[in-house]
Amino acid sequence: MNNLIDKARHIPVNDAVSTISVCPVILAAPGRAKPIEMRVTAPAQGRDLPIILLSHGHGPSLYIPSKDGYGPLANFYAEHGFVVIQPTHGNSKVAGFGADVPGAPFFWRSRVEDFKTILDHLGEIERASPVLDGRLDHDRVAAVGHSLGGQTVGMLLGARLSDSADPDAQDVNLIEPRIRAGVLLAAPGRGGDSLSEHARKNYTALNPDFSHMTTRTLVVAGDQDINPHLTTCGAAWHTDPFHYGPGGEYLLTLIGGKHGLGGIAGYDAKETDDEDPDRLAITQRMTWAYLRSALYADDPAWVNACTGLETHGRGLAYVEGKQGVGRNSAPSLVG
Repeated sequence: MNNLIDKARHIPVNDAVSTISVCPVILAAPGRAKPIEMRVTAPAQGRDLPIILLSHGHGPSLYIPSKDGYGPLANFYAEHGFVVIQPTHGNSKVAGFGADVPGAPFFWRSRVEDFKTILDHLGEIERASPVLDGRLDHDRVAAVGHSLGGQTVGMLLGARLSDSADPDAQDVNLIEPRIRAGVLLAAPGRGGDSLSEHARKNYTALNPDFSHMTTRTLVVAGDQDINPHLTTCGAAWHTDPFHYGPGGEYLLTLIGGKHGLGGIAGYDAKETDDEDPDRLAITQRMTWAYLRSALYADDPAWVNACTGLETHGRGLAYVEGKQGVGRNSAPSLVG
């Protein structure tokens, strides 16, 4: 029970369960500058548990861009039935590669490869701890990414890079078919003319092309997430994956939401530029519901969540879909 949540408590979610956190889990990755360090958070009991791969952003805090961040998301997902795997990517301040390693500062390709390596070695990750061994459902995998992590997950869902100064990035297909659904949280939008002059000169990796992003996706954006340092398009920039990606099924817009989407990166953290318990709870519950229905064809969680938001959350957020779906309404997801 969270006394700070008001209207969002009416968005239904299953009962919370006790969780365990295994950390650090170390996975050797030949060719990578360092082994992959990760945290695995899971329900304390149960088998055949679905998996969420969670990709951190490039924020200002020292520890949040690592396996130790995003507790509000990782803990919530695990308390409600998912196993959450959080790698520390190369751009992390606390345990990343360093500015002198090729690919700095974002290490966009290494970030994508981190998850491919993790999926290649899921059995090894399970066996690393007796409390995890044999409990994961390898056929039900989803991915969630925030900010730069949103671009990482977008590429796993099929997005590519175009107009990049990096010749190795031109239209490279890194889609990961083992990931069945994804959530992009405040992810970068299209590059080219949508970028600020500063971003065009300094962040050549921010040039995603969503026309190949075919895996089913929920896009989440705040309507006040405005960063002229990166884009000239305002908050709408973060909705590009929905509008231009064939797999972008739904767009959840948080009214008044900024880049922190209510506080997903951490409680009382620098990244939490719009700390709001209801907004955070909406992000948690709606993304959980989307992934439940995307991974389980007979699960009505998404429809029920949209109904709850429509009935009790007017003025806080709304959902749009592509197939003639209006604000705050959604058909059931078919597996």
